[in-house]
Parts: sequence; C-alpha cells; structure tokens
Amino acid sequence: MTRSVGLVGWGAIGRTVGTALAAGAVEGAELVCVVDNRAIGDAPAPQLSFDEALERCDLIVEAAGQGVVREWAERILRSGTDLLIASAGALTDEELTKRLLAAGPGRVYVTSGAVGGLDLLQAARGLGPLHDVRLTTTKLPSTLEQPWMDEELLTRMRTATGPVEVMSGTARDIPVKFPKSTNVAASVALAVGDMDAVRVRVIADPGADRTRHLIEAQGPSGAYRFEVAHLPDPDNPATSRIVPYAVLRSIAAVAGRSGQIL
Repeated sequence: MTRSVGLVGWGAIGRTVGTALAAGAVEGAELVCVVDNRAIGDAPAPQLSFDEALERCDLIVEAAGQGVVREWAERILRSGTDLLIASAGALTDEELTKRLLAAGPGRVYVTSGAVGGLDLLQAARGLGPLHDVRLTTTKLPSTLEQPWMDEELLTRMRTATGPVEVMSGTARDIPVKFPKSTNVAASVALAVGDMDAVRVRVIADPGADRTRHLIEAQGPSGAYRFEVAHLPDPDNPATSRIVPYAVLRSIAAVAGRSGQIL
C-alpha cells in the first residue's frame, strides 16, 4: 500500500523531504500535499489547508516546529491519520506526550533527526535505568540566540573568541528554551526513558564549523559514548543538513520498506 503523505512545513527540512518524495525517492510513499502558513509557489504538490490535508492523507510529516505538534498533533491522530514528528522537543511536555499516546487511532512516530545511537540506548535501558546521561551540544553563537536572553549573555556570545556555555539543565528544560536548536536533547531523553535523567549543556563556539552533539551514558550493560559533527544546513544553520534525510529514512520505515536496519 502506498502511503499518502502530507508535509507540514516548506523550510530547510521540508523542501528537501518534499522534493525527494515527489521524485519517488521513497518507495511506498507519495507526496500528496504541502501545508504551510505562507504562500509557496515552488512546491511539487498542491498547497492545501490543514483540514484538506487530513481528508487526503494517511501520514502527516511535521517539519515546521514544536508549535505544530502542540496545536495539531492530537487532532491528526484522532482523525485516524498517522503522524511523524521531526520536532521532538515538543515531547518534553509529558502531558502532551500522554495525550498523543492515548489519542489514536492514528499512530505517532518520532524521527531520530540529527543524532545516532538512540536504538542502542533503548536496548541498554532494557537491562536497567541508564545513569549519568549527558549531552553536550555545540553550535555557532548566532544559531543559539533567543528572545529571552539578556544583553549580558548576548554580548558574551557575540564577542566570544572561544567556547561559551550558554545554558545547562535537563532535557525537559533545554528544548523549551531553544525550540529550533535542541530537539536532540528530547530525542536522547525519549530513548533513555527519563527527561530529568539527561543533563544537557549548550555551548556557543564562534569556531564551530560543524554542529556537534556528544552523548555519554552509563548503565548496567556498560558505558556508551557517541559523537556526531554535522555540517549546518546552508539555508538554516540552526539545523543540520542530515535532518531531512533522517526524516526520509523514517518515512521509508513507516511505509514498510523491507531490507533495512530499523
């Protein structure tokens, strides 16, 4: 069965995902429409309203930010449509997560995004709770600036000549403060099974030619350390170039493509 895909968001992630789907890059998945609150003229499928997308699609792919998940996810699932979430940071809200898991009959999926090793962390967690879980994310200062920051912090980031710690906290706290830059924190916490168990440091580094995520964890089965260093997306440096391809891989898994490692 071919999945009828509605893509929410036509930004750096959505453009790559939508263009690939329209070109037939994912067997068993067809791009039916694009949903965006801006008028777009270059999409390879019709731009429809949210209501129209629900009528035509059996899989909605979110590539537009945490706000879309909070506003639309429950309704999508209640309609019987499946949902693939790219903005995992929205799921730091445990009440929202509980509602989504209970919503149905549509199913909810979360893509791995810009980080690896999540499957191994999930497997290790089966032997007992992981502890001393740490994530260090390093990005260019300009990609981390937020409206809530005071002038002292902004000046420190903008004039830095080396790495500067911008914030530290748990995976529950950080994605709320950096909604476009730290979805990885939520993804790691979902794999570990505890938002409060993952300690996160956000580092601004003017010399960061790559976006780096370092994950460290220990548990009954051993110790784990993963590091990725991604090239930023040229159109949106707040995200990594790899993210839309992680979304495409997840769509392929949902569509039931055989012969791959899940």
